[in-house]
Amino acid sequence: MKIYRLILLACLVSSMICYSQTEENFKNIDNQVWHPFTKAFETFDYNLFSSIHSKDLIRVNADGKRIQNKETYIDGYKERWESIDRKQTISFRFLERLNNENSASERGIYKLTIHPETDQEQSYYGQFHVILKKEQGVWEILVDYDSSENNTVDSSVYNKAFQIDDYNKY
Repeated sequence: MKIYRLILLACLVSSMICYSQTEENFKNIDNQVWHPFTKAFETFDYNLFSSIHSKDLIRVNADGKRIQNKETYIDGYKERWESIDRKQTISFRFLERLNNENSASERGIYKLTIHPETDQEQSYYGQFHVILKKEQGVWEILVDYDSSENNTVDSSVYNKAFQIDDYNKY
């Protein structure tokens, strides 16, 4: 009977080691995806924005009722960002973050603010769900879905979600 308990314990421990999330993965994802995403949005750098997305990207815009591939999605940002003459910021808070060594699923709320810190400041909110995969050792967005959930996502929903570096919540 003892041998069965030892085998069961060994299986449980090894499965936890193989499939557990790590703070290192969270930090790598933040540094390879979320920080560059933020910088690209704030500097209108569509090349940087493109670099964080997989060549096999599937982009779902639920509000716009469309699904795009990477080329179409990035080309849209290139066209918009080349003609924008304003400041904007974007930030992310999270509802759920799951990862293993090669894949991740992250759900949360984003806040896009145009004309920040001016009397024209406006913020827009949406819910997102991204599926990430590690390609050649680097995390990239494979699937990106977002929605305003019929305009129900607002500052109160955003503020209830967890900060990007609050890793102990996951």
